Amino acid sequence: MRQSAAPLPTRGILHPVAGLRVFDLEREPPPPELAPFVEWTWSVRWQLEPGREHEQATLPFPSVNLVFEEGEYRVHGPCTQRFVTRLRGEGWVLGVRFRAAGFSAFSRVPLRELVDQVLPLTTVLGVESPPPAVGPAEARRLLFAVLRARQPVHEPAHALADRVVSAIGQEPSLSRVEELARLAGCSPRSLHRLLETHVGVGTKWLVRRARVQSAAERVARGERVDWAELAHELGYADQPHFIREFREQVGETPAAYAARCRQATEPSLGQRP
Repeated sequence: MRQSAAPLPTRGILHPVAGLRVFDLEREPPPPELAPFVEWTWSVRWQLEPGREHEQATLPFPSVNLVFEEGEYRVHGPCTQRFVTRLRGEGWVLGVRFRAAGFSAFSRVPLRELVDQVLPLTTVLGVESPPPAVGPAEARRLLFAVLRARQPVHEPAHALADRVVSAIGQEPSLSRVEELARLAGCSPRSLHRLLETHVGVGTKWLVRRARVQSAAERVARGERVDWAELAHELGYADQPHFIREFREQVGETPAAYAARCRQATEPSLGQRP
């Protein structure tokens, strides 16, 4: 795995220690003219022994990813479920991760219709698909060329939606719609329309996802967590509510997730082959 001076943020990646023994993850900032819309590009490379398989799960952020995979360019809409992929053999994937509202400046399909969908680039953008790329660098270049050609306009509504989503991510206990509407300087109804139009999902889902991402990240970092205290800190009414929501999104209880994360750090597991 590539080493760097500072470790990459792994929020949203479930069981990151085990995963990063299997695949290499790299992220790069977008060119300045696309920075208002794109958060970063990411690439994943892996090389597994014959017959071996790795299942990797993520809790996706509320954003669209434009991805080159399996020889095709695809649009992955905001994903409200746990996303699971299986890695086999040798391969790589390149993706452009948009800011929460960034893709709405490009798409000819309403964002709410992209939720939990994976569609061809041509369907969503209405442009000819680039030629297949031979590596991540070329895929990145080709996708940025497609985006530049769309000549996007960054509107105040995009910036406002991004600020609301960012605030929820930074402070998951911000859970009441009225609080978020005051933050946005609009009515709850207007906030709902804003997020549905430019992000595709509403405040309730945004809060639920941010809470569980935050909890999972802290556990994966190796923190010893008092579950009742964490539930209170994240704004849950009680610990059972927190445990139920964590299990629904992650697929296992917080305690089980913590145990597997601890196991992945034990020397007996060895290094990636």
